[in-house]
Amino acid sequence: MKRNFLFPLVAVFFIAFILYSCRKDQLPCNCNPENISASVSVFATGLNNPRGLKFGPDGYLYVAEGGIGGTGTTTGCMQVIPPVGPYTGSKTGARISRINKTGTRSTFVDDLPSSQTALGEISGVADVAFIDNTLYAVLAGAGCSHGVPSIPNAVIKINHDRSWKIIADLSAYQMAHPVKNPEPGDFEPDGSWYSMINVGDNLYAMEPNHGELDKITEKGAISRVSDISASQGHVVPTAMVFHNGNFYAGNLSTFPIMGKSSIYKITPSGNVSVIATGFSTVLGLAFDKLGGLYVLENTTGNPFPTPGTGDIIRIDPDGSRLTVVKGLNLPTGMVFGADDKLYVSNWGFGPPAIGGGQVLKIDITCSNTWENKKQ
Repeated sequence: MKRNFLFPLVAVFFIAFILYSCRKDQLPCNCNPENISASVSVFATGLNNPRGLKFGPDGYLYVAEGGIGGTGTTTGCMQVIPPVGPYTGSKTGARISRINKTGTRSTFVDDLPSSQTALGEISGVADVAFIDNTLYAVLAGAGCSHGVPSIPNAVIKINHDRSWKIIADLSAYQMAHPVKNPEPGDFEPDGSWYSMINVGDNLYAMEPNHGELDKITEKGAISRVSDISASQGHVVPTAMVFHNGNFYAGNLSTFPIMGKSSIYKITPSGNVSVIATGFSTVLGLAFDKLGGLYVLENTTGNPFPTPGTGDIIRIDPDGSRLTVVKGLNLPTGMVFGADDKLYVSNWGFGPPAIGGGQVLKIDITCSNTWENKKQ
């Protein structure tokens, strides 16, 4: 009788594949809640309202900071209406920090604009992104309506000597290209930019208040990818990531917080569709290597921003959800490192954000079914 050598060979490869796909360094598709373990540690401290963060080609972590606000006022331009406005600002209140592999913070770029609302909420540098070895940043705390008349909200390029220059005037672009459905009762003339990523040799920036996704070339040409307000209304899109040829975005929604945030897919041609609902104040998104989408929620279970209620939810490719981290304090940004750990901006606004901002390192693992059987 002939033996079938093909079956044991296929079985060996199948078992090897399952064991590889269920290894501990990333969550497998069949991971049960009781198998999840999340180790949260403080990676860096001493930040002023930390927001978006990216790893550079040198392996260091670069963090955009909202800064410390300012006291300058303006006249002769459209102001943000009360109770949010009027703003006060400064040309030198924000910075970009660089954090080395041991968690030591140093100032990489200083003297960037920062402003604050009449309610004390601070904005400055919203996010950073790299194209090759060049660092770019998007400003959210500048412009005449924010108390900084000499500097617009803009995309800036960081030179090799750490000086910076404006390559794209986002304030002027928004004023010349209004969206279809702005919210008159909550309108920022200079915008309130939140996230920026690079895709190839172009930058893409998300603006929550007007509700738009824009493309910025290396030479500073600006074009609109999607007017999100046209199809979704005033949903306040914030966090953004690019995956498998499409943009994915989360939104803040409006106050009071009632679990009304969603996850959207935005095609390169600008079409917007809702792919998941029932989230709360989404301020960060990141995909892992297995296609799982991690959603950073700033506040849950409360009508207004509340420390200790932030969390991270993983959406599996099949749509199932799992809360992997709880108890975060007003988190505002999230990114995966080369070590497959999540890095999260914590205490991103509110006391003690000036000097009290942190970056957390989060190691999420799973004791999977195959390993449990071996014990």
